[in-house]
Amino acid sequence: MALENPPASVALIVGITGMAGLSLAEALKKPTAPGSPWKVYGMARRQLPAWFPSALVDVFVSADALDRKDTTEKLAPLASQVTHVFWVAIQVGGTEQESITSNATMLTNVLETLKSDPTSPLRHITLQTGTKQYLGPILDPFLGSQLVHHEPPYKEDMSRLPYPNFYYDLEDLVASYSPSVTYSVHRASIIIGASSRSFYNILLTLAVYATICRYQGLPFRYPGTKYTWEHFCDVADADVLAQQHLWAAVTDKAKNQAFNCSNGDVFTWKSMWRVLCEVFDVEFVPFDDHENEEFDRMGLMKDDEDKAEKVWEEIVESYGLIPTKVKDVTCPEVLSTILHVEFQHVCSMNKSREFGFLGYADTLKSIPMWVQRLKDMKIIP
Repeated sequence: MALENPPASVALIVGITGMAGLSLAEALKKPTAPGSPWKVYGMARRQLPAWFPSALVDVFVSADALDRKDTTEKLAPLASQVTHVFWVAIQVGGTEQESITSNATMLTNVLETLKSDPTSPLRHITLQTGTKQYLGPILDPFLGSQLVHHEPPYKEDMSRLPYPNFYYDLEDLVASYSPSVTYSVHRASIIIGASSRSFYNILLTLAVYATICRYQGLPFRYPGTKYTWEHFCDVADADVLAQQHLWAAVTDKAKNQAFNCSNGDVFTWKSMWRVLCEVFDVEFVPFDDHENEEFDRMGLMKDDEDKAEKVWEEIVESYGLIPTKVKDVTCPEVLSTILHVEFQHVCSMNKSREFGFLGYADTLKSIPMWVQRLKDMKIIP
């Protein structure tokens, strides 16, 4: 597997089959990519799915990063070649402490395998985290309801919160390799992209929900609160996020820095819901306090999982989609948390702009594009 004359830039994308991983592979393979030409190596626990363009990957490694032996056996032959690690992997545990243990183990196994080669040319690590940096472990079953978080808009110089947070541990871990290896941290907002293998994939969750509603003739009601319906939120387009990773990887000024990543605009869920209704060809149902008082479609999908799975199985078969299960491609708990917060989820992009990253996306215009990507990939009809 070793190359006689390896190129100057060799990227290892860990978590390549997720939303950010796919966009990163596409960005790196563009002839105009900063630092090009790039060799792109990809790593994921499972084999590449049918929807992933194999031409985007020069070498693919299927390895379980939680398993040190498996990681070493699979990655050691590449250790003398990889110059940049793009870390977009995540392992979600039942509690935040479990997430700390699993994610730190994965990152340690990969980095120690690469650095154990005395000829390792590794020079930069990009680490993807998120706005939980400013919110705390909002999905932890014990801590989630007790948190006191920072006030938005979120800024990179805000202090760490006094709660366990695996983002903090991963930041400390990559920083421990400095100065021999530089790093950048990318605190992504809610990511919007295309994949059937991302745990926090709210667009695909909404797509499955809308598709089931249309298939069964049910109203596509907003499963959130009046507050989130009317107040501002932001997201991070997976392509913008990939651009920021790549920019930081080759920009000296960005080394050893943390950056928020969002599209640079804001939206209300009311405006987002209109776009989703147009894209999925379902009737727009205005928010109604009385009707939404006890209504929670995402909760219904979770509570009546067998029924949702049966309907989705019919849809997959009817439209010739890639076989998936509702429980594997949706994150109703995550979406419900986002749509029930009592604060505006907004990140400041000032630091990124001041350092020279000017990537952006028009959120409401990008939604139809990503939905079409999911359709082209045969993940949704």
